Amino acid sequence: MGLASIELRAQELVSQANRLYALDAMTTSIFIDGAAGTTGLEIRERLATRRDLTVVQLSDVDRKDAAARARGLNEADIAILCLPDDAAREAVRLITSPDVRIIDASTAHRVAPGWVFGFPEYEPGNYEAIANAKRLTNPGCYSTGFLALIRPLVRARLIPADAPLCANAVSGYSGGGKAMIEEFENKDSPNYVETAVRAYDLTLAHKHVPEMMERGGLTHPPVFAPSVGRYYRGMMVEVPLQLWSLPGVPTTAQMRDALGDTYRGRPFVEVASLAETAALKTLDAEMLKNTNKLKIYVFGNEKTRQARLVAVLDNLGKGASGAAVQSLNIMLGLPETTGLL
Repeated sequence: MGLASIELRAQELVSQANRLYALDAMTTSIFIDGAAGTTGLEIRERLATRRDLTVVQLSDVDRKDAAARARGLNEADIAILCLPDDAAREAVRLITSPDVRIIDASTAHRVAPGWVFGFPEYEPGNYEAIANAKRLTNPGCYSTGFLALIRPLVRARLIPADAPLCANAVSGYSGGGKAMIEEFENKDSPNYVETAVRAYDLTLAHKHVPEMMERGGLTHPPVFAPSVGRYYRGMMVEVPLQLWSLPGVPTTAQMRDALGDTYRGRPFVEVASLAETAALKTLDAEMLKNTNKLKIYVFGNEKTRQARLVAVLDNLGKGASGAAVQSLNIMLGLPETTGLL
């Protein structure tokens, strides 16, 4: 190879290195605080192959170092908090840089003033709000299903804001985090259980109820009856309705039309057709596991004027980490489907 060729090749290599450096410099830095938890791990998996992002991780030692943690939070473009509520509030206090944007996956800020609710599809204008958000709170898994069903119908005045609503739900045990996963999977644990389905929150004080009420525009909290089943991921949230008790006695067709209009064209939320719904005999809570999708069904009996509204989703997908990544994409001006199924 001649000198001229060598010099040309050297110039090409320098130019390539500069392009790579510029590409790296343009990537968005993401710091996940609580990356070792269930939601944090799932978010990391969804971001692992992204070339447009740099995910910053602390070592096991640094995770316990307040200074290192504060530095990680303040040096990121976007901080994603996957923490217990008190720790999430502490993390927000540690962020002093005005440039850092926050996605909080905890319950801590779901009804807090000034925080954008990270459920893009449920309310007109919410995509724009998320795109411009500095402080975003991820919805709870149960409230995602409930609000997907109820909020459009309250907005359309098919369900009054003061309706005495109730909701039933079943989730995979991963929704309870590491402690509940151990209960169902570790036979050597003293807390191991063999139960198939377990009802809980018998005091009617589930932490998702405040956001169900406030974000749903309801006057009263719904009676919420959750349960957990012996399977890892996937959930169903159901709202049964006595249509005869509602003003104007709406039909199931009217409700399905209102929901269909709300979510038409949205890549992750689908309303089942009348034909598909009529053909069903059962529903599987695991049918959308490992996706960021949510599917709505409107079942009804016109003779008794009753309805069952059902949302199926993955509690770790659209109900948690998938929703966080969807909001992250919108905040960055990217297609909301980037890196998601």
